[in-house]
Amino acid sequence: MSNEMPVIEMPNLALAMPEIFMLSMTCIVLIVDLFMSDKRRVVTYLLAQLSLLGAILITYNQLGADSVKGFSGSFVRDSMGDILKIFIYVITSVVFLYARPYLQARNMFKGEYYALGLFGVLGMMIMVSAHSFLTIYLGLELLSLSLYAMVALNRDSEVSTEAAMKYFVLGAIASGMLLYGMSMIYGITGSLIIPEISAYISANGADNIILSFGLVFIVVGLAFKFGAVPFHMWVPDIYHGAQTPVTLYIGAAPKIAAFAMTLRLLVDGLESLHVDWQQMLMMLSVLSLAVGNIIAIAQTNIKRMLAYSTISHVGFLLLGFIAAGPDGYSASMFYVLVYALTSTGAFGMIILLSRAGFESDSLDDFKGLNERSKWYAFMMLLIMFSMAGVPPTVGFFAKLWVLEAVLNADMAWLATVAVLFSVVGAFYYIRIVKLMYFDKPVENAQIVADIDLKVVVSANGVLMLLLGIFPGTLMSICQAVI
Repeated sequence: MSNEMPVIEMPNLALAMPEIFMLSMTCIVLIVDLFMSDKRRVVTYLLAQLSLLGAILITYNQLGADSVKGFSGSFVRDSMGDILKIFIYVITSVVFLYARPYLQARNMFKGEYYALGLFGVLGMMIMVSAHSFLTIYLGLELLSLSLYAMVALNRDSEVSTEAAMKYFVLGAIASGMLLYGMSMIYGITGSLIIPEISAYISANGADNIILSFGLVFIVVGLAFKFGAVPFHMWVPDIYHGAQTPVTLYIGAAPKIAAFAMTLRLLVDGLESLHVDWQQMLMMLSVLSLAVGNIIAIAQTNIKRMLAYSTISHVGFLLLGFIAAGPDGYSASMFYVLVYALTSTGAFGMIILLSRAGFESDSLDDFKGLNERSKWYAFMMLLIMFSMAGVPPTVGFFAKLWVLEAVLNADMAWLATVAVLFSVVGAFYYIRIVKLMYFDKPVENAQIVADIDLKVVVSANGVLMLLLGIFPGTLMSICQAVI
């Protein structure tokens, strides 16, 4: 009988250093906030920003290294994940900056917003680096629970509370469907690790009815998280019902995490079933393009309009996956990064124009903005043109690259449908430009905001133009990491 002690292999904690750092800092933010008075709450905000800055530096330091798996294969650190994480940090940092004056003006400047926001970022980081069904689900639930609580942040608002309840119930159903699909695939393959699932399906064939059923449930779960039609019913109500800083948070960085989750599940794990999920995504894409763009025209509230706009952009984003190749996936990655930046700028403009007692979320609130401030009217013009895909803004190249991938996959009819609905969508974006430049202002109050908010909103708008003039760098990064 051997007296040797069994060797226990320690996991490579360095792989998850950004996640460990973010978790530690979030706990510190929670504890420090307990001792902060309302006048000193800015310390919580600064700690949250410091957490994101530290995560950027740690992740950037790992950038460029080879892909490495850890934690028994359930976690992967690769270049794609690092780039997506850095964008998540940067966009969340901008979101926090935009949110601060809004929350201060309404006596809502509490540590909960930033603590929940950081926990949500941690969930997104786990989703991006997940290499196991279980890890993906844990990251998704951490993000989802944070978002449910953020939507209900204003406890005195019946609209926000109702939106949070709808989001929670529908989100729980979608999570259950995703988990059920994962369990069916686990039952067939005997593994939760994504590469092992892929290897099993490649070796044993994809002609299995239980695999197909599992795939359907997974696609339904993914479609809900994206807000694709017909699983879009939560998007307009949550965008409208939540406070603008919460809507801003939901509409930006989580889309990047949803893209990563889709890539890990469908491409890394279930690529052998691509003929099946390609057809399902095709239906979701066409429906999202049609419903999102057509219903957005009828909206008078800009937050609801941007909600339906998000649905239409999800339709475009899915086109890259439908192309089912490296060019398509890199085009989708470029699209989701550009969309996150553009969406952040749009909601930043809403916050810039709002003040205590005035939300500035009606289309009429943008009337005559050019007379009030030519510079911010121009910034909003750049943001709307980028969403519409008008050159030379970066949104044009995002749509062009996705359409090129679809054409290269011999789906000219799908590209034609996307272009037609994109033209329809251009109407409601250009309508805002018309209101700003050709209508008389309903609101004549001077735009008053902190200098940091003004500078970052301006940079956000100018970035739409600069990335459109020089899109090559971001495009090459997306191609390289995919």
